[in-house]
Amino acid sequence: MLCQNCGKNEANTHIKQVINGDTAEMHLCSECANHLGYSDMFSGFDFGFSDFFGGLLNDVTSSRKLGDVKRCEKCGSSFNDIVREGRVGCAQCYETFYDRLKPSLQRIHGKANHSGKISRSTLEKPAEKTPEEKIEALQLQMDEAVSKQDFEQAAKIRDEIKTLKGEINNE
Repeated sequence: MLCQNCGKNEANTHIKQVINGDTAEMHLCSECANHLGYSDMFSGFDFGFSDFFGGLLNDVTSSRKLGDVKRCEKCGSSFNDIVREGRVGCAQCYETFYDRLKPSLQRIHGKANHSGKISRSTLEKPAEKTPEEKIEALQLQMDEAVSKQDFEQAAKIRDEIKTLKGEINNE
């Protein structure tokens, strides 16, 4: 899509304004967006995700002595490195700095234990039926098919029952 202001360059900025319920949208190239005053609105704040995460952890470090430098055995990161960079060095860091990370994780997520996305019902697999139980269930299905006069289905079920009975006898 071309810029709606100059009509020459590819539009890469989308502006949406809602004023008194009326919506106006513009697609501008970066040059026109800068010229019209729609440059990076957050550039003056000097704020990034690492600042946010680091700020949450910062109050924990202020209570520690400067000489107390514990490092992760796997990646070598210290807790101060995590606070400064706003990210954890590796998975081992969570175990190494658990006591210092836990309060911040509780503030961020509302809890410190991960409950996961898999429901318990998917983890609990039903017990495998014995061949005798399968035959019993198939017998009921066959009787139902016969009562509905679906003799083709009843014949298929009969054949399954014979196969299962044959497997039982061969064991």
